[in-house]
Amino acid sequence: MTKIGIAGVGRMGRGMLANMRAAGIEAEGFDIRPESDFPSLPVTSDATAFATELETLLTVVRDADQIDEVLFGTQGFVSRAPHLKTVVICSTLSPNYVRGLRARIPAHIALVDAPMSGAEVGAREGTLAFMIGGEEADVTALMPLFEAMGQNIHYMGGFGDGMQTKVLNNLLCASHTAMSRLVLDWADQTGVDRGKLLGLIETATGQNWFTSRFDQIEFAKHGFEPDNTLGILVKDVTCALDAAPTGADTSLPEVVREMMRGLKPIA
Repeated sequence: MTKIGIAGVGRMGRGMLANMRAAGIEAEGFDIRPESDFPSLPVTSDATAFATELETLLTVVRDADQIDEVLFGTQGFVSRAPHLKTVVICSTLSPNYVRGLRARIPAHIALVDAPMSGAEVGAREGTLAFMIGGEEADVTALMPLFEAMGQNIHYMGGFGDGMQTKVLNNLLCASHTAMSRLVLDWADQTGVDRGKLLGLIETATGQNWFTSRFDQIEFAKHGFEPDNTLGILVKDVTCALDAAPTGADTSLPEVVREMMRGLKPIA
């Protein structure tokens, strides 16, 4: 892997790139924002320069439309990068969309799906959990990258299986977020001390990732906006619904999605 690049150096990609660099991996970043936004990282907005020696591309953009831009559209690294050998999909997308990429990308380019969990704090701290799908040999070759960025690496099976796992995980994450926020709102309204309640939950049956890291999670107190992290979680629930088994009862995920859309900022 003589040239490794991350497309999308946002709230997740920034920490991922920094941790690969800290591990001695000479990765570089591409982002449509100017280089001045990344004073401490090697990031370019020049797609042609980024693509010149690119062999391994990790995508960390928001959704399927942005992936299409990165792979086939404005950036078009599938055709722009002459030495491209491997594409790693780290964005959270519909498993149906991800599996459909195999027919759209030349067969000589290996495809691995490796969505991650852990939020911005996990990307920054290098503690992400990766759920990986792809040919085992391709995944093995990429392990130094995953180990530089995360602490829990799970090989789930063939291409697309990582993404299927991720959207199922994020159904739980979204439900924890929505219900925990409701519980905290009720606590505030009924005079229960929020800190004491969170301390209790940590030692009781309601314990979950959202309440355990409430003070570290960057979006814990945010209100829903289509383009913020809560909006991304809503997008992830929609991705899960897109790949729901035939005949599945989708009523509860749909309720969770509407609850997420209704979240207001809290102090």
